[in-house]
Amino acid sequence: MAKPRTLPLTCIGEGTDPGGLLPAAHAKWAAANAFAGQRGRLLALPEANGGIAGYVFGLGPAEDRPKLVLGLAAAALEPGSYRLEGDFGDPSLAALGFRLGAYRYDRYRKGKEAPALVDPPDADAAEVQRLVDAAFLARDLVNTPANDLGPAAFERQIRDFAARHKMRVTAIVGDDLLAQDFPMIHAVGRAAAEAPRLIDLSWGKASDPKVTLVGKGVTFDTGGLDIKPASSMLLMKKDMGGAANVLGLAHAIMDAKLKVRLRVLIPIVENAISAAAFRPGDVLPSRAGMTVEIGNTDAEGRLILADALALADEEKPELILDMATLTGAARVALGPDLPPLYTTDDRLAADLVAAGAAMGDPLWRMPLWAPYDSYLSSRVADVNHISHGGHAGSITAALFLKRFVRNAGAWAHLDIFAWAPEAQPGRPFGGTDQGIRAAYGVLRQRYGRSPQ
Repeated sequence: MAKPRTLPLTCIGEGTDPGGLLPAAHAKWAAANAFAGQRGRLLALPEANGGIAGYVFGLGPAEDRPKLVLGLAAAALEPGSYRLEGDFGDPSLAALGFRLGAYRYDRYRKGKEAPALVDPPDADAAEVQRLVDAAFLARDLVNTPANDLGPAAFERQIRDFAARHKMRVTAIVGDDLLAQDFPMIHAVGRAAAEAPRLIDLSWGKASDPKVTLVGKGVTFDTGGLDIKPASSMLLMKKDMGGAANVLGLAHAIMDAKLKVRLRVLIPIVENAISAAAFRPGDVLPSRAGMTVEIGNTDAEGRLILADALALADEEKPELILDMATLTGAARVALGPDLPPLYTTDDRLAADLVAAGAAMGDPLWRMPLWAPYDSYLSSRVADVNHISHGGHAGSITAALFLKRFVRNAGAWAHLDIFAWAPEAQPGRPFGGTDQGIRAAYGVLRQRYGRSPQ
């Protein structure tokens, strides 16, 4: 069988003369079709025999060009093999954008094969591959419906992940959560048919700097007794998006062999409704010793994170980073594409924002505004887990989590959406990665790589 041809994909910015990058006949064809480098415009170039000689792709204006713009080409191209030509900029970033845009979720139906890219000669192929694998891991998990990814199935997936990476893994399941002092994880998940659990993964040398990742793993969220309306429940398979993205980030860290002692904590629950469900007005104990009044059972994610953060904090790691699909208020404030970042560490905040901007993984720092902490006051417990009114919901959620981190060198919280409601460059519709490349960029800069 003949080897499939690799077609050229010539990249041209808006305002650039195609004549300098294309053969004369193809430059005339582009002009006749009013191709002028418009962002996302894809035009097939004909062969004399009627076949396709390649494609030309518009990058748009240089001053307004998404980092992952080549993802738009991958989303539009037919299956086949392609190579980049023209003025595509940084080769690694170009390859990353293309390959992220080629993502397809086809577990339940057979779709068109994704286009493949021959990485440009100067691209860091290994780095591109690990970041693509990290993103696809997160996307696949978020896209999987809850009937195939309940708490037990999610644990199996995580154990498989741990085995591939030679991680040490333990799980605390069901009533053992009470015996080992994780009362809020237990309370949130006890109403479901499958028991709640806390998965604890570790990798690396004990002598290396300790970095701990915590991911919210709510496999489905009905809202509990404060039940969501049907329209708000439709996407709740994605409520484990924090855990999915933490696993993607962990993959990148381990694949790059960063010099850290990595720990990953994933509390997994389904927030279901039954006679055992926790209730509005309940007062729960917590691992940190605080009592927590329940203001609304649909704010369950911060409860399971709080117990996991308290555990992470006990060994005083250099950094704790948590990711969670935590609040609708974050979407109201910043929309689906721009996750809020919370931290008290100014340097960490600046580094995360800069790394995200460089890698097409944007974050926006939001304030841990101390006066709003009073919104969490309770007359019957140490703290209420939600604010009294509808103001500053994402900030007050972060302030609640902050109470459970006392000893770590630094802590950052990402309130991610983990879903692309509309296709974006490098982010097809559906479950998506957020924060992975930003966090990995900072960790790679700070901790380097171990000798191979």
